[in-house]
Amino acid sequence: MSDPRRTPDVTREEAERLFRKLDREAESAGYHLNPDREFTLGLMEGLLVNERRYGYWACPCRLAAGDKAADMDIICPCDYRDPDLTQYGTCYCALYVSRDVMDGTRKAGRIPDRRPAEEMRETSAAAPAPAPVLPDLSRLPYPLWRCKVCGYLCARDEPPEACPICKAGKERFERYP
Repeated sequence: MSDPRRTPDVTREEAERLFRKLDREAESAGYHLNPDREFTLGLMEGLLVNERRYGYWACPCRLAAGDKAADMDIICPCDYRDPDLTQYGTCYCALYVSRDVMDGTRKAGRIPDRRPAEEMRETSAAAPAPAPVLPDLSRLPYPLWRCKVCGYLCARDEPPEACPICKAGKERFERYP
């Protein structure tokens, strides 16, 4: 039996392959990976380790619970990426950076973690925030789906397999409203 505390081995080749894949996806969707290649490859290794440990890409810079439902907000790309990019120029782990950080006109620095403390997440799950006031959507012929990562909206029977904007998986969509 293997030791669950042991870090699963990730090869440099695997990290490079993931880097190329995510870089293509990010650029095609208007996002940018951190230009510090060695740093970014370390994050790729962390994503792959977490995928082997938990079965999903938990953010390599946060402590995952190992329960996909509890960690849904920190599955890369996390729910906090876009607000962090807008306000600070990088996401929390600095995998994604804004154009001005990419170009070197803005310096990336440390940013606070937007993720609420566990107690707050439990409280907010028990008492969700009120829904925003929206126009009457009851006349739409299909349900409305919202990507929890980037806010993309679509009206169809089921959410898409992947968000066309940020590439988040189907499980990151919610019925809206």
